[in-house]
Amino acid sequence: MPTSLDLLKQSGTVVVSDSGDFETINVYKPQDATTNPSLILAAANKPGYAKLIENAVKYGKDKGGSLDAQINAATDRLLVEFGSEILKIVPGRVSTEVDARVAFDKDATKAKARCAMQAKELIALYDSVGIKKDRILIKIASTWEGIQAARELERDDGIHCNLTLLFGFGQAVACAEAGVTLISPFVGRILDWYKKSTGKTYEGDEDPGVQSVKKIFNYYKQHGYKTIVMGASFRNVGEIKALAGVDFLTISPTLLEELKSSTDPVPKKLDSQAAAKADPIAKVSFIDNEPEFRWTLLQDQMAFDKLHEGIKKFAEDGETLKELLRKKLSA
Repeated sequence: MPTSLDLLKQSGTVVVSDSGDFETINVYKPQDATTNPSLILAAANKPGYAKLIENAVKYGKDKGGSLDAQINAATDRLLVEFGSEILKIVPGRVSTEVDARVAFDKDATKAKARCAMQAKELIALYDSVGIKKDRILIKIASTWEGIQAARELERDDGIHCNLTLLFGFGQAVACAEAGVTLISPFVGRILDWYKKSTGKTYEGDEDPGVQSVKKIFNYYKQHGYKTIVMGASFRNVGEIKALAGVDFLTISPTLLEELKSSTDPVPKKLDSQAAAKADPIAKVSFIDNEPEFRWTLLQDQMAFDKLHEGIKKFAEDGETLKELLRKKLSA
């Protein structure tokens, strides 16, 4: 009898593992995998990954320069060490994240340049270990600066991008117009905000995170955008089942195991044909209109709050990871 995980895959959704712990990934046979600073930090603290830390530290020392330069080099190398191991398991792509802070600089031009530069450095590091860029998605926060950097990376360098920390419809529109490969709307974090602000409980189709992804999916299909919609950051399997049929879903090992251990039905809820017949969503545009994008984001209190909170959390975990490497480089 097929499991709920099998049925989810049969709905047309590509299943992606949301984990830096590659020892658990192969159990669920995902197509791709995603990582972020928090997931890499959690995995890096496990004894089984000591060799990857050693490789990254050696790389940093060999690069030379100031201690900070060595730390930055070792950090990038550690991301690539994890990504390379994951790609030995999954047949598709791995998402590797740039420093969240580089997509949120006060100087928008510098932020865009720094974001693109780190993305290119990561791609070069992957290439140095024999992994071509078509197997990598560079994860960038869905700020205005991040989206513009992704547009240039996709258009000028053929580097595929995964725009993350996406909470608002305006962010999704700007990403599609930028021609990015994939977006990651954070379903569970949207739910968290609404539960906290309203005190209500939401389930299934009433879940505001689920509703957000459905609207984005329908909008993309109605207006012919090719950008992949990948729901992320789930709190329960109900959210996952409510999005069966969406392009991609990236799921934590805990929820993958719950799906794998169940034989409950997972009916298809989303597809391109149904999207085309759904209530039409008027086309909007933010091309070269930074003020309008920022105003739209500011008007969506949930998206504004969660974007900033997410950048802060990823940046903090990134700094903790760097501190771990700092101690080893200084030893």
